[in-house]
Amino acid sequence: MIRRIIRIDEGKCTGCGRCAEACHEGAIGMVDGKARLLRDDCCDGLGDCLPSCPAGAISFEEREAGPYDEEAVKAAKGGGNCPGSRVRTIGKGQGHASWPLQIKLVPPSAPFLDGADLLVAADCTAYSYASFHDDLMAGRVTLIGCPKLDGVDYAEKLAAILSGNDIRSILLARMEVPCCGGLEMAVKRAIAASGKAIPFASVTVSIDGRIL
Repeated sequence: MIRRIIRIDEGKCTGCGRCAEACHEGAIGMVDGKARLLRDDCCDGLGDCLPSCPAGAISFEEREAGPYDEEAVKAAKGGGNCPGSRVRTIGKGQGHASWPLQIKLVPPSAPFLDGADLLVAADCTAYSYASFHDDLMAGRVTLIGCPKLDGVDYAEKLAAILSGNDIRSILLARMEVPCCGGLEMAVKRAIAASGKAIPFASVTVSIDGRIL
């Protein structure tokens, strides 16, 4: 069907994330530092995001798009976004989008961290475990990394995040492969360095996509 829907000019987008915060349906997300319309059926075409964009990167267009799925959006309100992604997480009533996700890129003072339940996840887990978004990400702020690929020790960065924020709990999601042990050790060392008694739990995903 042809209907009115938003269009985002990535050339003008500055990556501020204000449109993602303003979109009540969670149709907009931040990808590689730019705002993107993630799903046509979650955009109602009303344009609440337009006045929030300081760069004028959002406009309306008439094009072929699936119908707005109001029931799907309502069903996802508990997670704060449209079905298929739990990246947009609400924390302490502030409505900040939980972006970026990479441990290396997250500022320790990011407002979405304060009062958060954290999911610290190895990169591969999201691709290996089919229900990753609903079972592990829902209600948590997600931080991801791979100590083998990044070649860094995350302990210092994670300790700064834990020390500077009221983190309520930490769930670690790792693969069953040995290299993920580095991520688990980094989280445990960060908790110890923070001097806080933060509840910690972990889940291990098998290489065939099961929770062990």
